[in-house]
Amino acid sequence: MDVVLLAVLQAAVVALGAPLMVGTLRTLKARLVGHRGPVPWQPFLDLRKLLAKTPVVSDTTSWIFRATPYVLAGAMLVAALATPLLTSRPPLAFAGIILLMSLFLLGTFFLALAGLDAGSAFGGMGSSREVAVAALAEPTVMLAVFALALRANTTNLGGIVERVSAEPQLAINPAHLLAFVAFFIVMLAETGRLPVDNPATHLELTMIHEAMVLEYSGRHLALVEWASAMKLLVFLSLLANLFFPWGVPAGITPLAMLGGLLALGAKLVVLAGALALLETAIAKLRLFRVPELLAGSFALGVLSVSAVFLLR
Repeated sequence: MDVVLLAVLQAAVVALGAPLMVGTLRTLKARLVGHRGPVPWQPFLDLRKLLAKTPVVSDTTSWIFRATPYVLAGAMLVAALATPLLTSRPPLAFAGIILLMSLFLLGTFFLALAGLDAGSAFGGMGSSREVAVAALAEPTVMLAVFALALRANTTNLGGIVERVSAEPQLAINPAHLLAFVAFFIVMLAETGRLPVDNPATHLELTMIHEAMVLEYSGRHLALVEWASAMKLLVFLSLLANLFFPWGVPAGITPLAMLGGLLALGAKLVVLAGALALLETAIAKLRLFRVPELLAGSFALGVLSVSAVFLLR
């Protein structure tokens, strides 16, 4: 029963916390540039409005276009169960980073197919860009987590959290810091944030994620945007609890999960503030410079793995 309760709570935290995280980021960015901005819970209002609308689907699309929003939302909810959020022992702790990357790639694959399925020029352009970014970003995620796994002597995400919690000096190890920077850069690419993509633009020649979802409307668009917000929250939670695991309990008692939720919330607030500050201080990279950024993050991942062996 404790595992079932934990699974329900983690899914609820990701499902309800993701729109709030996106709204908080928008509010912080607006305040940093001197605007009033929307209220943090504005994404909930937008989702409610979209869910009440009937989607308009082109006659040229296949079942892939209709199924993609549900695949995206389902994949992110399953990813929430494999991520150490409230405790270091999530319901799907046995799966590790391989399952998470498979779920992220599944969502990317279906979204790219959906962009091509509608037959629009912008959809195909966005799909090709998304696949190129994913091909460069996914190996870096694996390298960064592999560097942590080498230090913790386990590939289990919960085991990594518990090992770093027990030995705080690992958090200031050069390999750990290099892996954090590499993972942070990849997080920006995977979630469509600046400087790789701009989630607030609809300029056709520069957008990536938005180009693939231009044909969606109504409840289908709501699910796509909701899944995108959940992906951002999962990545930020991995950053918070893998690299700074303090406050993450090992037990699954109600009191322990409450403490884990409070610790996660505090770390997410700090990461959201840093992300908002970064996005207001830098501009979007030109498209052909994005591979250079991701290649740099891959090099940092290689250095982090090398540092594990060189600095023993």
